[in-house]
Amino acid sequence: MAVSPMQDPSGGSSLKVVEAVKEGWQAFARAPWVFVGFTLLAGVLSSLCSLIQGQVDPEAADAITTLQMVRLVLGSILSVLVSLWSTTGLVRGAWSSLAGGTPSFGTFVRWDGQASWRLFRNGLVLGILFAVVLVVAALVGVAAAQLNQVLAVLPFLVAFAVLIYLAVNQKFMAQIALLQGLGPIESITRGRSLLDPQWGSVLLLALVEFAIALLGLLACFVGLLVAVPVILCTSTAAYRQVFGSEDLTGLLPES
Repeated sequence: MAVSPMQDPSGGSSLKVVEAVKEGWQAFARAPWVFVGFTLLAGVLSSLCSLIQGQVDPEAADAITTLQMVRLVLGSILSVLVSLWSTTGLVRGAWSSLAGGTPSFGTFVRWDGQASWRLFRNGLVLGILFAVVLVVAALVGVAAAQLNQVLAVLPFLVAFAVLIYLAVNQKFMAQIALLQGLGPIESITRGRSLLDPQWGSVLLLALVEFAIALLGLLACFVGLLVAVPVILCTSTAAYRQVFGSEDLTGLLPES
């Protein structure tokens, strides 16, 4: 069966980077102050979590007090929760705006436990996969070093290439978890099946988003208040191009 020009061989649609950037900016422009305000709130809460965690001197780790440990654990848990909440809120706001709506502040701040759990679960498994790649590379590198010091570098070069490959074809991990409700393995498989055929385009999108983030950093960090939501909107617009515009989990309930 012939494949239409807009379809990739795996059944998904083709990614158009320039169009995704335009759609992402237009989505941000529908409610710029709401996007910026929520991003600022998330940044402030994240900073408060860092203050709660405090700083632990690695050289004095054996002398850490009970209070420091409690602060470290509590701050880490709160930091994860804020990250899940802010990512879910930004994706929800971007989704609403891309669908033609004008998201309100309430669209962003609503806590969704099930969505946050899906995001945490899938992100954790993907993080473990990344860690396994690095551990295997380290073990092989140590063994190779016994033969030749130069050979010890090769496993890390291979690991670096594998991590780049995975980071690109799992570019939409958050959107898949939040909007399709797939489990970790299904999410990883779904990303590979639809993004591998157009891996280069997804890499280009990631580089464009990195450039946007860099511009935000250069603007005395204040630009990140714009850059972060624009990146989320762009990424979500690209997700809609490839995976479709159907919300399968009710992330954005109908009013």
